[in-house]
Amino acid sequence: MSFINYSSREINCKIVYYGPGLCGKTTNLQYVYKKTNPDQKGKLISLATETERTLFFDFLPLALGDIKGFKVRFHLYTVPGQVFYAASRKLILKGVDGVVFVADSQIERMEANIESLDDLRINLAEQGYDLDKLPYTVQYNKRDLPNIAPVESMNKLLNPREVPYFEGVAVTGPGVFETLKNVAKQVLTELKKHY
Repeated sequence: MSFINYSSREINCKIVYYGPGLCGKTTNLQYVYKKTNPDQKGKLISLATETERTLFFDFLPLALGDIKGFKVRFHLYTVPGQVFYAASRKLILKGVDGVVFVADSQIERMEANIESLDDLRINLAEQGYDLDKLPYTVQYNKRDLPNIAPVESMNKLLNPREVPYFEGVAVTGPGVFETLKNVAKQVLTELKKHY
Protein backbone atom coordinates (compact mmCIF):
# COMPACT_ATOMS: atom_id res chain seq x y z
CA MET A 1 0.00 0.00 0.00
CA SER A 2 0.99 3.67 -0.03
CA PHE A 3 4.40 4.72 1.30
CA ILE A 4 4.85 7.88 3.38
CA ASN A 5 8.07 9.87 3.03
CA TYR A 6 8.13 12.17 6.06
CA SER A 7 11.25 14.10 5.03
CA SER A 8 9.78 15.20 1.68
CA ARG A 9 6.23 15.27 3.13
CA GLU A 10 4.92 13.02 0.35
CA ILE A 11 2.61 10.06 0.20
CA ASN A 12 3.59 7.72 -2.64
CA CYS A 13 0.83 5.68 -4.28
CA LYS A 14 1.17 2.94 -6.86
CA ILE A 15 -1.23 2.60 -9.79
CA VAL A 16 -0.81 -0.40 -12.07
CA TYR A 17 -2.13 -0.60 -15.63
CA TYR A 18 -3.05 -4.23 -16.31
CA GLY A 19 -4.38 -5.97 -19.41
CA PRO A 20 -3.58 -8.36 -22.24
CA GLY A 21 -0.54 -7.93 -24.48
CA LEU A 22 -0.68 -5.00 -26.89
CA CYS A 23 -3.96 -3.60 -25.51
CA GLY A 24 -2.54 -0.09 -24.99
CA LYS A 25 -1.15 -0.03 -21.44
CA THR A 26 2.21 1.35 -22.56
CA THR A 27 0.55 3.79 -24.95
CA ASN A 28 -1.61 5.14 -22.07
CA LEU A 29 1.45 5.82 -19.93
CA GLN A 30 3.40 7.33 -22.81
CA TYR A 31 0.51 9.70 -23.54
CA VAL A 32 0.18 10.75 -19.88
CA TYR A 33 3.94 11.26 -19.68
CA LYS A 34 4.06 13.32 -22.87
CA LYS A 35 1.23 15.60 -21.72
CA THR A 36 2.35 16.05 -18.09
CA ASN A 37 4.18 19.23 -17.08
CA PRO A 38 7.96 18.52 -16.73
CA ASP A 39 7.95 20.02 -13.22
CA GLN A 40 5.42 17.42 -12.10
CA LYS A 41 7.00 14.21 -13.33
CA GLY A 42 10.00 12.01 -12.84
CA LYS A 43 11.92 10.13 -15.49
CA LEU A 44 10.14 7.61 -17.72
CA ILE A 45 11.81 4.24 -17.23
CA SER A 46 11.23 1.49 -19.76
CA LEU A 47 12.22 -2.08 -18.97
CA ALA A 48 12.22 -3.81 -22.33
CA THR A 49 11.65 -7.52 -22.79
CA GLU A 50 12.01 -9.26 -26.14
CA THR A 51 8.42 -8.63 -27.18
CA GLU A 52 7.04 -5.98 -24.84
CA ARG A 53 7.94 -3.13 -22.53
CA THR A 54 7.12 -2.43 -18.92
CA LEU A 55 7.00 1.26 -18.20
CA PHE A 56 7.28 3.21 -15.01
CA PHE A 57 7.27 6.86 -14.05
CA ASP A 58 6.06 8.92 -11.15
CA PHE A 59 4.36 12.26 -11.15
CA LEU A 60 3.00 14.79 -8.72
CA PRO A 61 -0.42 16.04 -9.82
CA LEU A 62 -0.64 19.48 -8.28
CA ALA A 63 -4.38 19.81 -8.95
CA LEU A 64 -5.25 16.87 -6.69
CA GLY A 65 -4.05 18.71 -3.60
CA ASP A 66 -2.67 17.16 -0.47
CA ILE A 67 -3.66 15.11 2.56
CA LYS A 68 -2.89 16.67 5.94
CA GLY A 69 0.00 18.71 4.51
CA PHE A 70 1.45 15.82 2.51
CA LYS A 71 1.64 15.97 -1.28
CA VAL A 72 0.47 12.86 -3.08
CA ARG A 73 2.82 11.42 -5.70
CA PHE A 74 1.58 8.70 -8.03
CA HIS A 75 3.84 5.99 -9.40
CA LEU A 76 2.37 4.58 -12.60
CA TYR A 77 3.35 1.14 -13.85
CA THR A 78 2.40 -1.09 -16.76
CA VAL A 79 2.70 -4.86 -16.62
CA PRO A 80 3.87 -7.00 -19.53
CA GLY A 81 0.73 -8.57 -20.98
CA GLN A 82 2.10 -11.76 -22.49
CA VAL A 83 1.27 -14.93 -20.57
CA PHE A 84 4.92 -15.95 -20.07
CA TYR A 85 5.65 -12.83 -17.99
CA ALA A 86 3.50 -14.01 -15.07
CA ALA A 87 6.27 -13.57 -12.48
CA SER A 88 6.86 -9.95 -13.57
CA ARG A 89 3.15 -9.15 -13.30
CA LYS A 90 2.99 -10.55 -9.76
CA LEU A 91 6.02 -8.54 -8.70
CA ILE A 92 4.69 -5.29 -10.18
CA LEU A 93 1.37 -5.73 -8.32
CA LYS A 94 3.13 -5.83 -4.95
CA GLY A 95 2.12 -2.77 -2.91
CA VAL A 96 -0.53 -1.64 -5.42
CA ASP A 97 -2.98 1.11 -4.39
CA GLY A 98 -5.12 1.21 -7.54
CA VAL A 99 -5.60 -0.74 -10.76
CA VAL A 100 -6.58 0.28 -14.29
CA PHE A 101 -7.64 -2.66 -16.43
CA VAL A 102 -7.04 -1.77 -20.09
CA ALA A 103 -9.18 -3.94 -22.34
CA ASP A 104 -8.63 -4.24 -26.09
CA SER A 105 -11.97 -3.40 -27.75
CA GLN A 106 -11.34 -5.56 -30.83
CA ILE A 107 -13.84 -8.42 -31.01
CA GLU A 108 -11.11 -11.01 -31.62
CA ARG A 109 -9.34 -9.95 -28.39
CA MET A 110 -12.24 -10.68 -25.98
CA GLU A 111 -10.83 -14.05 -24.91
CA ALA A 112 -7.44 -12.43 -24.19
CA ASN A 113 -9.21 -9.73 -22.13
CA ILE A 114 -11.07 -12.34 -20.06
CA GLU A 115 -7.88 -14.39 -19.48
CA SER A 116 -5.99 -11.26 -18.41
CA LEU A 117 -8.75 -10.20 -16.00
CA ASP A 118 -8.80 -13.69 -14.45
CA ASP A 119 -5.01 -13.52 -14.18
CA LEU A 120 -5.28 -10.12 -12.45
CA ARG A 121 -7.66 -11.51 -9.82
CA ILE A 122 -5.45 -14.54 -9.17
CA ASN A 123 -2.24 -12.48 -8.93
CA LEU A 124 -3.86 -9.95 -6.59
CA ALA A 125 -5.21 -12.76 -4.37
CA GLU A 126 -1.70 -14.24 -4.12
CA GLN A 127 -0.52 -10.85 -2.81
CA GLY A 128 -3.41 -10.69 -0.32
CA TYR A 129 -5.55 -8.23 -2.30
CA ASP A 130 -9.14 -8.45 -3.48
CA LEU A 131 -9.91 -6.59 -6.72
CA ASP A 132 -13.42 -5.90 -5.41
CA LYS A 133 -11.92 -3.90 -2.53
CA LEU A 134 -9.26 -1.95 -4.44
CA PRO A 135 -9.65 1.36 -6.29
CA TYR A 136 -10.32 0.05 -9.77
CA THR A 137 -11.20 1.53 -13.18
CA VAL A 138 -11.67 -0.10 -16.58
CA GLN A 139 -10.68 1.43 -19.91
CA TYR A 140 -12.05 0.06 -23.18
CA ASN A 141 -9.20 1.04 -25.47
CA LYS A 142 -8.86 1.12 -29.26
CA ARG A 143 -12.39 2.51 -29.74
CA ASP A 144 -11.21 4.07 -33.02
CA LEU A 145 -10.84 0.70 -34.78
CA PRO A 146 -13.55 -0.72 -37.07
CA ASN A 147 -13.93 -4.23 -35.55
CA ILE A 148 -14.83 -3.35 -31.97
CA ALA A 149 -17.28 -4.92 -29.54
CA PRO A 150 -20.15 -2.80 -28.22
CA VAL A 151 -19.48 -1.30 -24.78
CA GLU A 152 -22.59 -3.05 -23.36
CA SER A 153 -21.26 -6.51 -24.21
CA MET A 154 -17.77 -5.62 -22.95
CA ASN A 155 -19.32 -4.47 -19.67
CA LYS A 156 -21.20 -7.78 -19.32
CA LEU A 157 -18.00 -9.76 -19.92
CA LEU A 158 -15.41 -7.62 -18.17
CA ASN A 159 -17.21 -5.34 -15.73
CA PRO A 160 -20.05 -7.18 -13.97
CA ARG A 161 -19.45 -5.09 -10.82
CA GLU A 162 -20.04 -1.94 -12.84
CA VAL A 163 -16.94 -0.07 -11.70
CA PRO A 164 -16.23 3.21 -13.50
CA TYR A 165 -15.22 2.65 -17.12
CA PHE A 166 -14.06 4.86 -19.95
CA GLU A 167 -13.82 4.46 -23.69
CA GLY A 168 -10.31 5.25 -24.85
CA VAL A 169 -8.01 5.80 -27.79
CA ALA A 170 -4.63 5.83 -26.06
CA VAL A 171 -2.73 6.75 -29.23
CA THR A 172 -4.48 10.12 -29.57
CA GLY A 173 -5.64 10.66 -25.97
CA PRO A 174 -9.43 10.36 -25.65
CA GLY A 175 -10.25 8.66 -22.34
CA VAL A 176 -6.62 8.50 -21.15
CA PHE A 177 -6.68 11.27 -18.54
CA GLU A 178 -10.31 10.54 -17.59
CA THR A 179 -9.28 6.97 -16.71
CA LEU A 180 -6.25 8.10 -14.70
CA LYS A 181 -8.16 10.85 -12.87
CA ASN A 182 -10.88 8.40 -11.89
CA VAL A 183 -8.55 5.79 -10.39
CA ALA A 184 -6.43 8.51 -8.73
CA LYS A 185 -9.54 10.00 -7.13
CA GLN A 186 -10.53 6.56 -5.81
CA VAL A 187 -7.01 6.07 -4.37
CA LEU A 188 -7.17 9.48 -2.66
CA THR A 189 -10.59 8.66 -1.19
CA GLU A 190 -9.15 5.44 0.29
CA LEU A 191 -6.09 7.31 1.61
CA LYS A 192 -8.25 9.89 3.38
CA LYS A 193 -10.03 7.10 5.26
CA HIS A 194 -6.71 6.00 6.80
CA TYR A 195 -4.93 9.33 7.44
